[in-house]
Amino acid sequence: MSGLKAVILDIDGTLLLSNKAHALAFTEAAEILGIDADYLQVLRLIGKGSDKLIPEAFGVEEESACGRHLAQLKGKIFRERYLPFLGPTAGTRELLKKLKSKGLTLVVATSAGREDTSSLLERANVADLIDDTTTADDADASKPDPDILQAALREAAVSPEQAVMLGDTPYDVEAAIRAHVRCIAVRCGGWDDQSLQGAAAIFNDPADILAHFDQAFGAWM
Repeated sequence: MSGLKAVILDIDGTLLLSNKAHALAFTEAAEILGIDADYLQVLRLIGKGSDKLIPEAFGVEEESACGRHLAQLKGKIFRERYLPFLGPTAGTRELLKKLKSKGLTLVVATSAGREDTSSLLERANVADLIDDTTTADDADASKPDPDILQAALREAAVSPEQAVMLGDTPYDVEAAIRAHVRCIAVRCGGWDDQSLQGAAAIFNDPADILAHFDQAFGAWM
């Protein structure tokens, strides 16, 4: 390996305790529009972009009139009812400061749209620590397709071997594998170890990664 130069970061469930809020907002929006919605099914799809989640959870295409209305209403509900009350996962800021102190570039790779990403990073209290941001707007397809991670690699100007991803869902792990990037997974997004198979290592949350920093990153630095 050429040495670790960049860390690619998911936001929802990894840096910010927001997965349940996204699922609730989607469910509430669907109910308002008279669309059948199963909260638990939606929750298990959080981490995918709307291009995949809406067809799988609600049976309509994202680009249909119904799909666009659903996505717009979900976004409004999320931003007004949930976002102001969200907080970071344990140890998030401290871990990112440690990574920055090692000279690593921090790049966000999220299935969220660009309009929401800044607000999510502000709620996670890490916006000032991020070097570059890639979102669903920078990719043809969202996770688990590798497009967003490949965009993050381009932004950071590093090879896959020079990066590691932090994520919380099977979709993060799969996207990382498909982009040939190592993935460190965290359980704080609600997924168990079996679901996160394929990750190079699994920790409880960023605080747990920080407590075992040499174990998590030592072999790559």
